[in-house]
Amino acid sequence: MTHKSLVAAAITFSGLITAQTADSEFKFGAKAGYSLSTMKFFDNKLDSKSYFYAGLVGEQPVSSKIGIQAELLYTQIGGKQNVPFVQITDNDPQMINMELDYQLTQIQVPISMKYYFIPKFSASVGMNLAFNVSEKVRTEQIINGTDSQNYDGIKSLNLFPFLGAEYKLNDKFFVDARYNFNFIKINNGNLPTKIGFLQAGVGYVFN
Repeated sequence: MTHKSLVAAAITFSGLITAQTADSEFKFGAKAGYSLSTMKFFDNKLDSKSYFYAGLVGEQPVSSKIGIQAELLYTQIGGKQNVPFVQITDNDPQMINMELDYQLTQIQVPISMKYYFIPKFSASVGMNLAFNVSEKVRTEQIINGTDSQNYDGIKSLNLFPFLGAEYKLNDKFFVDARYNFNFIKINNGNLPTKIGFLQAGVGYVFN
């Protein structure tokens, strides 16, 4: 699944870039920042998980007020949960709290439409196509000889609608933030699982 996800993400992003680069006003750059995600099973909300993201961004102006943007990002989302666990040491059972760290490593392709209220400030709405590279559940304790298990039942492609905003510091640097909503479940099966996450960072435009 890993190589299929990477190929699908690359094809999606390169197709968008190819379609947009015909115009000389096309802007290309890089961005990186902080991600904070919240995961829930049904209505059971897990502890938040923080990570980073980094990748490439391209924007094609449609008019003085409208732009279409596509990105290719590497990141990780998920959540953390403490559950009771019986640990047996020297035939002496002890009840401890075991932390489960749900880790979805993704290649994300956010596609958005931006509206410029002023030349330096814009708001955006779009859809984040998130291709899962790996799905793991990690623990501090060794269980069955390992501290990492595959997290089964997760869809290969997750969809996150989002709203965001961007401010251009100058012709090269910008800061942005967006929230990816948990409207669509990320898994198959009878336990609906959803994730919402905030992304905030800084970017640099090459041209």
